[in-house]
Amino acid sequence: MSYIAPVKDMLFCMKELADLEAIATLPGFDDAGLETAQAVLEESARFTQEVLAPLNRDGDVNPSSWKDGVVTTTPGFKQAFRQFAEGGWQGLQHPSEFGGQGLPKTIGAACIEMLNSANLSFSLCPLLTDGAIEALLTAGTPEQQQRFIPKMISGEWTGTMNLTEPQAGSDLALVRTRAEPLGDGRYRIFGTKIFITYGEHDMAENIVHLVLARVVGAPEGVKGISLFIVPKFLVNADGSVGARNDAWCVSIEHKLGIKASPTAVLQFGDQGGEGLDGPGAIGTLIGEENRGLEYMFIMMNAARYAVGMQGIAVAERAYQKAAAFAKERVQSRPVDGSVAGSATIIHHPDVRRMLMTMRAYTEGCRALAIVAAAAFDAAHRHPDAEVRKQNQTFYEFMVPLVKGYSTEMSIEVASLGVQVHGGMGFIEETGAAQYLRDARILTIYEGTTAIQANDLVGRKTARDGGRTAKAIAAQVATTEAELAKSASVAARSMLKNLKAAREGFEQVVDFVVRESKSDPNAVFAGSVTYLMLAGNVMAGWQMARALLAAERELAAGEGDAAFLKAKVTTARFYAEHLLSKVPGLRDAIVDGAGSVTALPLEAF
Repeated sequence: MSYIAPVKDMLFCMKELADLEAIATLPGFDDAGLETAQAVLEESARFTQEVLAPLNRDGDVNPSSWKDGVVTTTPGFKQAFRQFAEGGWQGLQHPSEFGGQGLPKTIGAACIEMLNSANLSFSLCPLLTDGAIEALLTAGTPEQQQRFIPKMISGEWTGTMNLTEPQAGSDLALVRTRAEPLGDGRYRIFGTKIFITYGEHDMAENIVHLVLARVVGAPEGVKGISLFIVPKFLVNADGSVGARNDAWCVSIEHKLGIKASPTAVLQFGDQGGEGLDGPGAIGTLIGEENRGLEYMFIMMNAARYAVGMQGIAVAERAYQKAAAFAKERVQSRPVDGSVAGSATIIHHPDVRRMLMTMRAYTEGCRALAIVAAAAFDAAHRHPDAEVRKQNQTFYEFMVPLVKGYSTEMSIEVASLGVQVHGGMGFIEETGAAQYLRDARILTIYEGTTAIQANDLVGRKTARDGGRTAKAIAAQVATTEAELAKSASVAARSMLKNLKAAREGFEQVVDFVVRESKSDPNAVFAGSVTYLMLAGNVMAGWQMARALLAAERELAAGEGDAAFLKAKVTTARFYAEHLLSKVPGLRDAIVDGAGSVTALPLEAF
């Protein structure tokens, strides 16, 4: 089998790090304990391993195609999407009143990882639909929610997010798509949107585009942007699909990776549609005029977390591929003479180093993401308002780390996967290269790593004077105190490296708070480095907690001893080889800002 879902590690994270049993006591999550999680994860594993994973390679060599405005997806995708929808996977985390299952994000995150590991290109369609559902749940009218959400949860319709235009990338103040009011609550939309994931496809009967546009006469800049529902086909009063809207796919992009996912150029108001009295796509306003960016960020935050899960997913798949190859490929005699002749390359220390790096990064980021998901659940369901607030603050601090750190690490892990394969990794037929190509987009879309870092510096650190960051650092210090009670070599090593990393993190937080107003260039010169440092520390913290939990279970004679010993070993490796990088990153941020901007512009 090409992919084996890491169910045991996911359940360990849920039980020992995210405290799923406590999540299951929150209102609305009564049946969402470990027993439910195991059943859901095992079924998700079966579906993703048997149905989606075999299509991953097919999508790379036979990607989606465009002809005369029609997009045809990779053979097998349409049937797989129908199975996905019929299995209820689109509605896993969405409210039961709209046809969803209402499960916590803590469980849903693991299923999202499996989906992306099995087939990243396929998973992008449900990801965007999830975001559209979240936006409508937050800002849509009851009528809009009832009209669109059940059909998206059922998989009959899918959703998209339309921000980017040829002249407006991350700077949405430059959006030119315009909306002309018709006087009856509807608007005619005119403009071009690019990079629209699954903006056109053949897997569902309708596509619900959420489109940022500027109402005629609205203020300039981001304050004049509104959000509209612009379906591919208009929806009749009875909920059925009606006339073709004036929204058309004029091309799809040719990309480095995720080739089966159609990235569309959409034209709104090109020529008129069937039954429309003239050009202009018909749209309805979500919420209030000029608050569109605020609503879209709901969708963006959901997508940013999900993209972080994509990074973890691709890393897991690349690791599994590399580990399997290393156990099969025979090359050279081991340096210690443990095998008389040539041996499988997993005997060689540097191959072991690469595999351990891949494994430690992946497990650390998975633990971080699942703990963040638990905070999201508590932030939305806990009966105590103060507890909700604390968890929301924690979750919001973690989102740029889950997105930024996990996706950056996925490129490194996928690249190591190619390296483990040697020359075979550079050959497309072995499949290792696809993970590297696919991973390369993850640090770019839904906000580049620099944009995540700007968010971390500005909104999440400087704005509150570093209070949130320091409060989280205090939690890390509590884990250090627990490590100090263990006499094991692994715990002592983790304590040494986690303490140094946490202290480096606190020093950088002080630097960011101190210099953000007086010398912003110095702070932002090191913003991505700060994000990578913070992500490393937070993932390392979760690995420390995992180490302690594994030692407790081993001492009690509980659980799978081999799995638990591997968890301890992997945590120790994380401490000694990954956390140990933090002091150097601290120095680059605090002491190295000047050299970033020292070279005159004309010298580049």
